[in-house]
Amino acid sequence: MGKLSSILRQQGSLDTIKSAWDTTAAAADNDILPKGEYVADIVAGEAIESRTKGTPGYRLTFEVAEGEHAGGRFWHECWFTEAAMSRTKRDLSKLGVTDLEQLEQPLPAVFRCKVKLAIRRDDDGNEGNRVRRFEVVEVITPEPDAFAPDGGSENASESGETF
Repeated sequence: MGKLSSILRQQGSLDTIKSAWDTTAAAADNDILPKGEYVADIVAGEAIESRTKGTPGYRLTFEVAEGEHAGGRFWHECWFTEAAMSRTKRDLSKLGVTDLEQLEQPLPAVFRCKVKLAIRRDDDGNEGNRVRRFEVVEVITPEPDAFAPDGGSENASESGETF
């Protein structure tokens, strides 16, 4: 087993990691949001696999947009199993997803939502947040990038594709 600095030096990332360490504030111990209703933005979506069984899924990242907990994050997993498929389709259809191939692309916008959040305790006694339900109340499309190459954004708008 080597020293961390030796490993990072071999990978060429020692300075980058050291800089990030020096400039990053430590996270709070309690990063669970209280149960309740929130206005939150879905800021990202990504394909995932469960840790234990490798079940495929899609994780939505919510960021609280208003109130005392603004900036706090929580996640909602949509699983591609027979038992969960109807709930997965319900939730992803709220984002305009009608085909699995759409999930190969980044989310086309930020989705502002009303979210009912609960606290869930797993079999090991660990607590975490659980999205009970969400409703999209606004779709916030990103501003066009003034520095994007010519024609890049025009092709997307000409095709009429939104996702």
